[in-house]
Amino acid sequence: MSEELDDVLGTFAQQIEARFQMPLGQLRDAVTAAPAANPDATTVARWYGHLEEAQGLLSRAEDDLVLALDRAPAGELEDPVMALADRVNTLVAVRDGRAMVVRHLLDDNAPGKRAPGAWRGAARTGPAIPTTPVARPAAVPAVPARGGMR
Repeated sequence: MSEELDDVLGTFAQQIEARFQMPLGQLRDAVTAAPAANPDATTVARWYGHLEEAQGLLSRAEDDLVLALDRAPAGELEDPVMALADRVNTLVAVRDGRAMVVRHLLDDNAPGKRAPGAWRGAARTGPAIPTTPVARPAAVPAVPARGGMR
């Protein structure tokens, strides 16, 4: 399972390198030196770092859980083992959430990243569908209303 996740981190790293046209280590150095130079790169590098951190914590927690399960009597899971299992579940959620953020940051077509369209409040320059004016009937002479006040 760890190899699969390393592949995911590697895939994200490749996507980041392709997007910013430099190795991830150089990108991190550039972002550290001048964080305001490219806010997108700064944000992606920061969240990728958060993802790596979460994956490291998860890997250690999984290792601790496996050791605890090996030492536990057969059929019995005591509170410390259950607490480790709960920690692993929490760290999986944290890792997955951070992966979703990185995926969103790398997706140019993600919601909120596209140019605003008419449905998002952009200035409208005309009707969305070509229309023709409605033919109006000839003017009808005004007819006085009965019982009207003079």
